[in-house]
Amino acid sequence: MTHELLLMRHAKSDWSVDTNDFSRPLKKRGRRAAKQIGRWLYEQGLIPDTILSSPATRALETAQRVCRQLNIAKSAIVCDPRIYEADAQTLLAILKTGCHKRRVLLVGHNPGLEELLLKLVPHSVPLSANGKHLPTAALAQLAFESDWTELTEGTAKLVALIHPDSLSV
Repeated sequence: MTHELLLMRHAKSDWSVDTNDFSRPLKKRGRRAAKQIGRWLYEQGLIPDTILSSPATRALETAQRVCRQLNIAKSAIVCDPRIYEADAQTLLAILKTGCHKRRVLLVGHNPGLEELLLKLVPHSVPLSANGKHLPTAALAQLAFESDWTELTEGTAKLVALIHPDSLSV
């Protein structure tokens, strides 16, 4: 059975707010971008069976805005504190032990998400205009044939890489 992993970097955060990194909220542009990605997922019929998110404000708010577009209750989001500041190995361990669904949306942070993307996809992943594989609010759709417990380096195929700037408003 084919499984899908949707990797989404949190949307653009607001650095003008005087708060710590963990509590930094989304900027207006970020709120709009999260909505666009959620709408794209809905239009493509890519409704996740499980949503895993970092509990950091900007990531959780991104996941919540995506859920709103997918008509999924915010309570369906599973916050995992290990996702915040996680490297690729930690993210992979979370996916291997906690996922038993067909399609999973993981909302988190760079550099861990980019590292995971590059680890799972055996071929080159395109860069955005700003030189990142996953700029803010970008979504990578991956597919793989193995079970979650067998997800390892080079076993996934990049199906789509979506940047909110490329979507119509």
